[in-house]
Amino acid sequence: MFDKILIANRGEIACRVIRTCRALGIRTVAVYSEADADAQHVRQADEAYCIGGPRPQESYLRGDAILDVAVKTGAQAIHPGYGFLSENADFADAVEAAGLVFIGPPAASMRKMGSKAGAKELMQAANVPVVPGYTGEDQSPDLLQREADRIGYPLMIKAAHGGGGKGMRIVRTSDNFLPNLESCQREARNAFGRDRVLLERYIEKPRHIEIQVFADRRGNTIHVFERECSAQRRYQKVLEESPSPFLTPELRAAMGDAAVQAARAIDYENAGTVEFIVAQDGGFYFMEINTRLQVEHPVTEMVTGLDLVEWQLRVAAGEPLPLAQDALSQRGHAIEVRLYAEDPDAGFLPGSGRLERLRLPRNGDGVRVDSGVVEGDTVTIFYDPMIAKLIVHGADRAQALARMRTALAQCAIVGPKSNIEVLERLVRHPAVVDGTIDTGYLDRHLDEFVGAAQAEDERLLPIAVAARLIAREAAARGCTAASNDPTSPWADHDGWRIGTAAMPRMAFVHRGERVTLRAGGADGRFRVEHGGRVHAIEGARLDGTTLSLRIDGHALRVDATGADGVWTVHDGYRRLSITDAALHDASHDAATSGADRVLAPMPGRVVVARVKPGDAVATGQEVMVLEAMKMELSLKSPRDGVVAEVRGVAGDFVEADAALVLLEAAP
Repeated sequence: MFDKILIANRGEIACRVIRTCRALGIRTVAVYSEADADAQHVRQADEAYCIGGPRPQESYLRGDAILDVAVKTGAQAIHPGYGFLSENADFADAVEAAGLVFIGPPAASMRKMGSKAGAKELMQAANVPVVPGYTGEDQSPDLLQREADRIGYPLMIKAAHGGGGKGMRIVRTSDNFLPNLESCQREARNAFGRDRVLLERYIEKPRHIEIQVFADRRGNTIHVFERECSAQRRYQKVLEESPSPFLTPELRAAMGDAAVQAARAIDYENAGTVEFIVAQDGGFYFMEINTRLQVEHPVTEMVTGLDLVEWQLRVAAGEPLPLAQDALSQRGHAIEVRLYAEDPDAGFLPGSGRLERLRLPRNGDGVRVDSGVVEGDTVTIFYDPMIAKLIVHGADRAQALARMRTALAQCAIVGPKSNIEVLERLVRHPAVVDGTIDTGYLDRHLDEFVGAAQAEDERLLPIAVAARLIAREAAARGCTAASNDPTSPWADHDGWRIGTAAMPRMAFVHRGERVTLRAGGADGRFRVEHGGRVHAIEGARLDGTTLSLRIDGHALRVDATGADGVWTVHDGYRRLSITDAALHDASHDAATSGADRVLAPMPGRVVVARVKPGDAVATGQEVMVLEAMKMELSLKSPRDGVVAEVRGVAGDFVEADAALVLLEAAP
């Protein structure tokens, strides 16, 4: 076994690898960018070294700098985590050439999976089921049209050298094939530098099921059962579970055998994942092999009791697989969700900023939290905005779902917006509860998971306001006690002020919208007037984070937290958050109007300014491109007009809500 390894990654996966290494007595070396100097993986490793600037190209993608640190520190092996260089065959070769061990598959195996078309042909030769299609090198439009007609519709066009959902089109009729082909090739050329495509029969309402495989250097190859990842948005996984509620024992065995065949076909070693698309009739077809550890590997660990990172280390050190196929079994049910800093109400725009408050469930009792941040850390604009992975285990699927709902309810985040409300709705939705969700369900029914639930908001909003009033009352009493003047008229807390009504106006921001209302009261009795209705609140008492009260004659017990002007209540089913706002906030009005300015939706780096002062622009015209969270954002003109000022050039870093392009005042 190794004495010291370097981890060529960051965030929660780096922390995850460190945890296993510590248990095995292996010392760890971390690398970090200038933006990650105070990151948790840096703090948890035995030693850490800065390797460059904040952008991945300046640091975590610099294989040469990473190798220099490994050699300098005496590390014997490099664990690539996932993302960054984990599936880079050239880096794996460089690690081996430096006399170190790459904790992953051989570079040759990676290269065999580097092309979707080549991978599909390999699998066909190994008798692994593949979706009917065309993978040939002849890319002439006429031939592709004929092949599409032969395969039949609906049909999917896919970039042969791509991923992440880019370069993909679904075509349902022959007449629509060529326009979609041109669009797909254009996107593939821009994203991946190559426009070769492959054609596949499109499977309606498919399931996405992947099989964990492991192989050692002695010719042993096994599978460690399945994970279902059918809950997806735009091809990105949202919820994963094991075992799959869709598979029969016979189908599970058949898919496991096919996955082992696939791994052997490319002479695989270490951990990998064979991904299949599964039709409603149980037919399954090879998609790809991810030649690395997967983000969702904890659900496999929870149902098998194994530590897959430990297995990776042992296999990389030349040891045989710890267990044979017949010694493995699944116990209970595990579910994972990914908690991200993103704004679902703004199209899931990635978020950034300081985590002013972060409360996550404690590990134990069937709950596991994998995270690379703690309260006070910053989610930066440079990397994936994951806050944490929540993983639960139960005796059966019903218990696992119940534990996940409880775990999500215990989360509290103040700072960047998050997807937690979407996750809470997801784990209660019939499509998930009944185990019928397919890969396209979320995209077809996104309104069921995102946006206001009007009736529930109307009930929870006055409760959140009451929590705010109780906190303000307690703070005022503290000030009075300090002044030793309890008879002062300013010591009253009933909302009365000179020149105002007994129920003064208050302002908050809720779901990005400004809310004004009237509220007042004291000693657990409050009145909140909003939307033409007055809510009577009585017996309100806040004990720690538990708020008990009666609202409009209905007694409730909710969780209530407040920090930095953000107040959140949770009734056990869903949450509602409000943020303090000034009664007269001109900046908010200006930011939301956007009639004469283009604002940065989040912190980022200017990639290119498309316009200059004096240019005429049309409504919707792209005026600037911003890079943030590993994605490009197109900023567009809000109206027809003339550019008065451009505040940013390529390379500039800008803050959220910064005015980047100003238009001349409309006549």
